[in-house]
Amino acid sequence: MLSSVPASMLAALKASHAEPQRHYHDWSHIDALLRHMDAQRSALHDQQAVTYAILFHDAVYNPRANDNERQSAKLLMESEPPLPEASLLLARRMIEATDGHFLPEELADEARSDCAHFLDMDLAILGADAERFDIYEDQIRREYAHVPDAAFKDGRAKVLRHFAQRDDLYFSAWGKERFEEKARSNIARSLAKLEV
Repeated sequence: MLSSVPASMLAALKASHAEPQRHYHDWSHIDALLRHMDAQRSALHDQQAVTYAILFHDAVYNPRANDNERQSAKLLMESEPPLPEASLLLARRMIEATDGHFLPEELADEARSDCAHFLDMDLAILGADAERFDIYEDQIRREYAHVPDAAFKDGRAKVLRHFAQRDDLYFSAWGKERFEEKARSNIARSLAKLEV
């Protein structure tokens, strides 16, 4: 899966994911997405694009910034991975789509399908078992340790309500079937705690 990724690029990505501010957005998150990708390999049309979107989508992660997605996409382009141009541009667009987690309307059918699967892999944690989801929520709080409790609760509740109010949390049939029900339960439970 990663055999096409230059060793120096992979080492740099692993180093960035080991930064001290990361508690959830570390290499274990990348590993989880790569496992989901492996399980969904037959459904993907451009596996290289999805691989590089996974590897780079959180390459820049500063909890104090609001442009991590754009900066991660920029880093992908500056890193000049060994990809055909169409795959590189699709990987960039998929990374940009993680800002708000919306499926870009302009993508052609196969690219939309790949992006749908990628976005669903990225949000799979929302549909994890309750115990794992609670660990995730704690990891996110640790990443935002610099934010006072009241402000964090308001901000986190806003993020979770954004997802709860969507008609569909997941875009692919795989994501909807596997994660939607648990994700809605987890989000509702977390919101109840935050809004006390």
